[in-house]
Amino acid sequence: MARKTKEVLHSEVFERARKQFGAIMGAQRAERELCLSDRRFYSIAGAQWEGALSEQFENRPQFEFNKIHLAVIRIINEYRNNRMSVVFVPKDGAQEKSNDEITGIYRADMNMSCGEEAKDNAFEEAVGGGFGAYRLRNVEEDEYDSANEKQKIIAEPIYDADSCVFFDLSSKRQDKSDANHAYVLRGVPYDEYIAEYNDNPASWPKDVSMVEFDWLIGKDTVYIAEYYEKEFTKETLRVFRGVDGTEQTYSDDELDDELDEILEVTGFREVRQRKIKKCRVHKYILSGGGIIEDCGYIAGRDIPIVPVYGKRWMVDGVERCMGHVRLAKDAQRLKNLQLSKLGEISALSSVEKPILTPEQVSGHEVMWAEDNVKQYPYLLINPITDGNGNPTAVPPTGYTRPPAVPPALAALLQTTEQDIRDILGNPERAEIVSPNASGVAIELAQSKVDMQTFIYLSNFAKAEKRCAEIWLGMAKEVYVEENRKLRTVNDDGELGAVAINSPMLSPETGAVEYSNDLSSQSFDVVVDVVPSSVSRRAATVRALTQMIGMTQDPETQQVLSATAMMNMDAEGISDIRKYFRNKLLQIGAVEPTKEEAAQLAAAQQAQGAQPDVQAAFFLAEAEKAQANAAKARAETVLTMAKVDQTRADTVSTMADIEKTKQETRSSIKKDYAETLDRLKENGNDLLVTAGPQVSEQKPAPAQPESLGELGVIQ
Repeated sequence: MARKTKEVLHSEVFERARKQFGAIMGAQRAERELCLSDRRFYSIAGAQWEGALSEQFENRPQFEFNKIHLAVIRIINEYRNNRMSVVFVPKDGAQEKSNDEITGIYRADMNMSCGEEAKDNAFEEAVGGGFGAYRLRNVEEDEYDSANEKQKIIAEPIYDADSCVFFDLSSKRQDKSDANHAYVLRGVPYDEYIAEYNDNPASWPKDVSMVEFDWLIGKDTVYIAEYYEKEFTKETLRVFRGVDGTEQTYSDDELDDELDEILEVTGFREVRQRKIKKCRVHKYILSGGGIIEDCGYIAGRDIPIVPVYGKRWMVDGVERCMGHVRLAKDAQRLKNLQLSKLGEISALSSVEKPILTPEQVSGHEVMWAEDNVKQYPYLLINPITDGNGNPTAVPPTGYTRPPAVPPALAALLQTTEQDIRDILGNPERAEIVSPNASGVAIELAQSKVDMQTFIYLSNFAKAEKRCAEIWLGMAKEVYVEENRKLRTVNDDGELGAVAINSPMLSPETGAVEYSNDLSSQSFDVVVDVVPSSVSRRAATVRALTQMIGMTQDPETQQVLSATAMMNMDAEGISDIRKYFRNKLLQIGAVEPTKEEAAQLAAAQQAQGAQPDVQAAFFLAEAEKAQANAAKARAETVLTMAKVDQTRADTVSTMADIEKTKQETRSSIKKDYAETLDRLKENGNDLLVTAGPQVSEQKPAPAQPESLGELGVIQ
């Protein structure tokens, strides 16, 4: 079969992507339009009157009393005040605790880039409209340094995700880990598009019946799509076992003649093979006319788009979602209508105005018109004459009445207000705390508020977990340099650094291992929907403060006070926290790390004191670990030396064999020559062929018929 050209492959990819996108738009267009309408409803002034309602009340007051905005902002503030923590736990059970180094690198990548902005934007769009998203991308660590080829992973926001991000219809999981392709639409100014891609979008053919999307909007904006497609392949892995029982696995692409020879010399033999499934993600840039850029394979095996949902359902096979706005829109519209009508009524005059004939106000029109401004002490009217011509005081024919509020409107106002509170959770009362309320009452009130926001935080936790999984897959291919230093961020937000892929000798096997090697480890991701570190610290301080008054033991009070000081959160208090930790270390209230134990033991020895048992234990363990490492290093060196000696002995043996062969040939030739000489001395006339020379042989009855009978080997 002839191999397809690049142009043919691109054409097939484009046609497949265009058909898939048309099906996605046909199924999700209406749902995504609702999401966009919800976000506009609570965030844009005047959006609550959009549509037919605005046309119906075109010449009437259109007031907005946005009750929904406060409810959405309250949920957003709840999330920002209680950000989620991600923990990486090794799958193999080698460590019971989480891997703090890998977790710290992940936090640093998210904090040092636009990660916080990206997640905040996605969460706000999910709460307001029902759907948000952000993406991960690997970029150069310093694009202005030509000598720096290292890369880092960053998070980027995707704005208007409900109208820009689409996954294939076959993906059913909420985190879209089962999606095989995805689209991210981006609007590009017309002139910028032509300058960047050297293409004229006006000439693109568009099949409207196939693709329900307009790629070109006038002469202002051109839409392009980032298209991600998973490509699956199968690969054979070959497992080799050494003489000590250890196993090493290599793929067919990694094996070559040199590696095969090394494995054979070191005693490794192939024991089995197995096939695995591999996945790579191919990225393209699409326009309405075709593929305008082939970006190749990206890092990781997952589509680097993280979806965030407010509330999500699958109904009639179609994915549906919504946020905190949609159910309250009708009540909010009715509230606006009622208050607008009430405002219109109150704007009318509340003073009874006399109704006069034109003859009575003739010449005094200005005075009557300016009365509400200048507040004249009296007003003038003209007298009316009777039939005899006598002036007569005629009273006004009537008075106007101020408009009255309809009883139905007043009753409906109360009902609408209660409906909004039932749907949104009465956000106004959630911010009011009575001065006489107890701590238990406040906690109960806060728990009710938490129950209304928990679904959004829980769904965002799924997105956070997906983000960490995508980051881990990318990090295994991006962070591969040996002894590379990476920034870390701990639970308290303090910066640090860690070295990855650092070679070290295993104290158990003596083999060379690499610390913090992402490519050789597997992790599970755990996300906790709990209060933030600041909130936890404040709660801990309150609890410790109460416990101090419950005990009379001075030593216990000292421990509780020091612990409370360690959990205080304020500017410039880090040194104080370290001071109180050292005090707790000295009295044995907290377990020291190996470094702290060594420092504590050294300080006690310097003061002439006997170190405590715990510190001595950690110091002995540290010395033991160093001794084991030194022993393992020596054994490794000895093993390598033995391997080199074996190779040298093999070469020497081969040389001895070759030398023996040469000596044997020389001895045979020498014996052959001596035999000829003896025959000649005995008077025998025998000419023998030697080497490449050819000689004639005369018959001699008294001599042997051949050299074989003389014991000569040729």
